Amino acid sequence: MTTPSHPVSAAELTVWRTMLRAQAQISRRLQADLLADHDLALGSYDVLMHLGESPDGRLRMNDLADRVLLSRSGLTRLVDRLQREGLVDRQSCTSDARGLYAVLTPAGRARLAAATPTYQRGVREYVLSRLDADDLRQFGTILEKLADEREPARL
Repeated sequence: MTTPSHPVSAAELTVWRTMLRAQAQISRRLQADLLADHDLALGSYDVLMHLGESPDGRLRMNDLADRVLLSRSGLTRLVDRLQREGLVDRQSCTSDARGLYAVLTPAGRARLAAATPTYQRGVREYVLSRLDADDLRQFGTILEKLADEREPARL
């Protein structure tokens, strides 16, 4: 383990903790809305959304895990639940015998279509309505920097 070359200040920790708190609060609110209106957890919605946006409504399990930010085993358990509910199927990959696809079923597509307005309303209410155009532009720029997967420069 390496020690930081510059200690984190109290003000910096406050920003960090505020970001974590905001993300948790927004996720909890979206989850509550989706569960109340559609009996669908936020993680399940995320899987259905990514499948719905993909060609033919299917993605390789490895690619889907990367998109929804779950471990391979965590995604397997979630897809198992969605499969039991009839929202997702699994198909083997013809080019790789070890590969599997998660595939959106017609029932999954219908559930996604029903839940999307609730999700989008929550995103608007809990995030977008609180930011003006300049805030949104700055926030987008900041998030792009934070989501950059390149190794950060060492100070």
